[in-house]
Amino acid sequence: MIYIGIPAHNEAQTIGVLLWRIRKVFQQFPREYELLVYDDASTDETAAVLAPYAEVLPLTVLRGDRHVGYAGALNVLCRVAAQRTRYARRDALVTMQGDFTDQPEHLPELVKRFEGGADLVVVEQTPAAMAPAAVRRLRRVAPWLVKAFVRVPGISDPFGAFRLYRISVLRQALKAVGPDATLVTREGWAANLELLLRTAPLARRVETVPLAPRYDLRQRASRVRPFADALQLYRFGRAARALQAARSG
Repeated sequence: MIYIGIPAHNEAQTIGVLLWRIRKVFQQFPREYELLVYDDASTDETAAVLAPYAEVLPLTVLRGDRHVGYAGALNVLCRVAAQRTRYARRDALVTMQGDFTDQPEHLPELVKRFEGGADLVVVEQTPAAMAPAAVRRLRRVAPWLVKAFVRVPGISDPFGAFRLYRISVLRQALKAVGPDATLVTREGWAANLELLLRTAPLARRVETVPLAPRYDLRQRASRVRPFADALQLYRFGRAARALQAARSG
C-alpha cells in the first residue's frame, strides 16, 4: 500500500484537481494506494470540495477541531499511516503539498526507488525560475542556518515536503518519541528537516531524487515567511545539536 499524505489548509482551489491527477497517475502506474488528507480546520470550501471525492476515490479525510499547523498535520498523517498499515515493511507514506508545488506525475519515480529497496526517498528541489521571492530568499539562507548544527549524509536539500517513508521506519521513529509525544514540533521547513532527522538514521537505505517544483500552478500566495521560517530553522538547528550531543554523551 502506498499512502499519500497531504496536509491541507484552505486549498479548495487545488485539492480536488490534485486528487484527480493522483488517481490518473495510479491508473497508468497500477499500485494499491490510499489518499490521506488532513483538513487543518480550513475556513474556505476545502471540506465541501473533498466530500464528493471521498465517495469515488480511496480517500480518507481527517479533520481536527482547531488549526494545528503544518507540523500538527504531519504528526497526524504519520501516525494514521503507521496505525493503518498491515505490512509495515511493504507499505510507504508519501508526503506532498496540496497546492500543485509537488507534481503527482513524479510519484512513480519515488515508488520505484522504494520498490528497489530504499527506505527513505528524498526529493531534492532543483532551481525553479518561477519560485516566489520569499521562497528564493529562504532557500539562499536555509543551508547556512543549519549547516553548523545538523547534517544528513548524502542529502543536500533537507527542507522539502515531497518524500517517501517506509512505514516500518516511521513506526520506529514514533516508538522512539513515545505514544504521547509529537514526532514533529517545528513549523515550516524546519518541520521537514526535523522529520528527516528522526527517520534518516533508522533507514537502511536513503535515496535522493532531483525534481523541479512547480510554483506557476498555485492558486494562492506562498505561505513561506522568510524571516520567521529562517528563525525556526536556526532555533531548531541549535536544539538539534544539543540533543545529538546529549545522545552521544
